Amino acid sequence: MVKAEELREQLIELDKKHFIHPTSSLKQQHEQGAPFIFTKGEGVYLTDITGKRVLEGMSSLWNVNIGYGRKELAEAAREQMENLAFTNSFSSMSNEPAIRLAAKLAEIAPGNLDAVFFTSGGSESNDTAYKLVRYYWKLKGRPEKKKIISRKKGYHGVNIGATSATGISPFQEMTTSHAPDFLHVEPSSSAALLECIDSEGAETIAAFIAEPIQGAGGVNMAPDGYFREVREICSKHNILFIADEVITGFGRTGKMFACEHYRVVPDVMLVAKGITSGYIPLGAVIVTDTIHRELIDLSQGVLLHGYTYSGHPTACAVGLKNLEIMERENLVENSRLMGEKLFEGLKEIEQEIEIVGEVRALGLIGAVEVVHPTEKKRFSELVAPKVSAEAAKRGLIVRTVGFEGMDTVVFAPPLVINENEIKEMVAILKASLKAVQESVLKETASEKS
Repeated sequence: MVKAEELREQLIELDKKHFIHPTSSLKQQHEQGAPFIFTKGEGVYLTDITGKRVLEGMSSLWNVNIGYGRKELAEAAREQMENLAFTNSFSSMSNEPAIRLAAKLAEIAPGNLDAVFFTSGGSESNDTAYKLVRYYWKLKGRPEKKKIISRKKGYHGVNIGATSATGISPFQEMTTSHAPDFLHVEPSSSAALLECIDSEGAETIAAFIAEPIQGAGGVNMAPDGYFREVREICSKHNILFIADEVITGFGRTGKMFACEHYRVVPDVMLVAKGITSGYIPLGAVIVTDTIHRELIDLSQGVLLHGYTYSGHPTACAVGLKNLEIMERENLVENSRLMGEKLFEGLKEIEQEIEIVGEVRALGLIGAVEVVHPTEKKRFSELVAPKVSAEAAKRGLIVRTVGFEGMDTVVFAPPLVINENEIKEMVAILKASLKAVQESVLKETASEKS
């Protein structure tokens, strides 16, 4: 029988040779291999191939909302696959899980958002939204309204349109060509949005898109009143407002959708990730009843947009069961309550650890900024990655953001997390920050001497 460590080494070599990892350092992967090869998940914990158990403080990629190891979702997928694994939704074909999930999303979405186009994930939801809003204006006799305004530090995915909308420089710099008609404004200023509209001309702008909380850009919160002002500006200038709730949707912030905190209803809302808690790929674009009716009334012929897996019956069956579990176990409220406990822990860390700058959280999404203890600005070299590496050694997975002037540790644990697990997470994070602080300050003192 192959020992665990021997099996790990075998898999690492195969991984290096054959698996190109997304959003990873190709050199580091080739030289060092995978830091973890996970084999099992249960609740908020993952276990790797050697038996090491870690608390998954990121819900993997902000998405395993109901936690790992939920057999009900596997059973929902198995039952659907045995009856009807897949059928397409082209040419008006349909299936019961897709119909029922669309109706459920319409029920729980804010305001009059009640018509759904299914995708396979967040990037597809973004690209679909850009095409749909441009199509919408074209049908209304306004084809010149095609520009999309997004925010700097915003993340909207990696398809060509989504990359062009993303306001994070390294993502833009990877490719040598971008989709046209995308603009970026300062992320916290409604005046900057208004200035852009005035400069470009409202008659040329199709939509403004924003995450209610910027996730991959550093868990950045908008200032009070920002989204109310944005909603009013868009309405006044006949511009559609798209809320990208791919990360923040389905209870992440302590409400079902983050835009509910700001008491605004977008014209278009994008979802993915938590819709199935990551158990199977699925995303959606949800539009208002008004937009849906106008699309019906004004269109002629076929809507020439769709993916093979739009309305995938097995994915939709898993999505329905996922939402059923969230409601039955009151996980949105648990996110709110545990988020308060998490924020309390972060404020204690802020007081006790010198290299901690601002801490912020809403529900179960948060961030800790790393700064120089005396200069109160970023260190000359990124420090947050050292914190995440130290945390991983101690049994906690977190993520870091190190671009656009950020040096930040971010986290988003599963919504099933309990108070003891919150304490464990905070304790490991605190110990990791403390260890890195001692190391970094010692290096700084050595350099000065």
